[in-house]
Amino acid sequence: MPNKLPNSLLYLLSISAGLVVANLYYNQPLLHDIASSLNVTDSQVSNVALSTQIGYALGLLFIIPLGDKISNMKIVKIDFLILIVSLLGAALSQSIFLLIVTSFLIGFTSTLPQLFVPMAAHLSDDEGRGRAIGIVMSGLLIGILGSRVLSGLVGEYFGWRSVFFSAAGLMTLLFFLLNAKLPLIQPKFGESYAKLMKSLWFYFKTEPTLRLATLRGALAFGSLSAFWTTLVFLMQDSFGYGSAVAGGFGLFGIAGALGATVVGKMNNRVEKSKLIILGAVLIILSWIIFLVSSHSVIGLIIGVILIDLGVQSVHITNQNIVFSRNTEARNRVNTIYMVGFFIGGAIGTSLGSLAWNYYSWTGVSVVGLVFSGIILIVQLLTGKRTV
Repeated sequence: MPNKLPNSLLYLLSISAGLVVANLYYNQPLLHDIASSLNVTDSQVSNVALSTQIGYALGLLFIIPLGDKISNMKIVKIDFLILIVSLLGAALSQSIFLLIVTSFLIGFTSTLPQLFVPMAAHLSDDEGRGRAIGIVMSGLLIGILGSRVLSGLVGEYFGWRSVFFSAAGLMTLLFFLLNAKLPLIQPKFGESYAKLMKSLWFYFKTEPTLRLATLRGALAFGSLSAFWTTLVFLMQDSFGYGSAVAGGFGLFGIAGALGATVVGKMNNRVEKSKLIILGAVLIILSWIIFLVSSHSVIGLIIGVILIDLGVQSVHITNQNIVFSRNTEARNRVNTIYMVGFFIGGAIGTSLGSLAWNYYSWTGVSVVGLVFSGIILIVQLLTGKRTV
């Protein structure tokens, strides 16, 4: 069977995934600036990041399953309209409440990359699927990390509102490009939306590998979110640095994220349970380094590279596992997996913020170690049965 996914379309999906998912993370390096601007506490402003992640999880739950029922282009058109309006609303927010609401909507509508990943899997043959997922995930991960760099720099010199205005303009341009270049995919599911949503429970209940992959993904992303949400506070308190430096750490994470393509290719050659164990060990090692590096920039840099490489090793392997089954329902199984993934991120954000408020960086590091330690324990207990 020839590969139906040309490189030009594959890289467009990768770049688009990165640009859209970046909307979820622009606020993280800006939290301290937003708190000062709106006269709220660090604890209150952390709800901006939390509401974005909760919105994303709910968007995954209610929007992405539609990829198995209605055309991808119809979803793109409606979703982009709401996203652009939400970004403008965030830029114009004069209260923390309004910013939390608009951030929720930004998260809710920034779900399109989770249509792009199953699309790449759908258009690829079996041999090229791991590579395709890895390339799209590289774009997505670079978007996550690069967004922090960009927003930190722009926020430092032009103010946090300019970040959201710029994002709205960028999404407008991207919409026209995708509308011109994306292939139209007509899904086969002909039942009602209620039956579509009900089938999510069927797949979750009958697929133990999907449940375990979801647990691993949630713990990995929870660990990562605890780090990125609190890094800006550590930079301010321990080093006196602003949002530009905190966001700049994303550059070092990008070095790890570039390994996503390699991890995708390794999925075709290396036992998947070994890749998951490797990823868990890298995350644990990164948190040990973070724990002793509250006053060491070099230690934090090394930890950032390791944690991003570890998380993507777990994440890409998880996705390759779940996409290899139930080919007629890839958007739905991806929904289940990614909802769990971002619920884990929201929990990590919340627990990381609480740990920072009560126990400072040591508390945050303990949260990260617990999350990553559970991944390793679960994988060692379940072994090859999980893949």
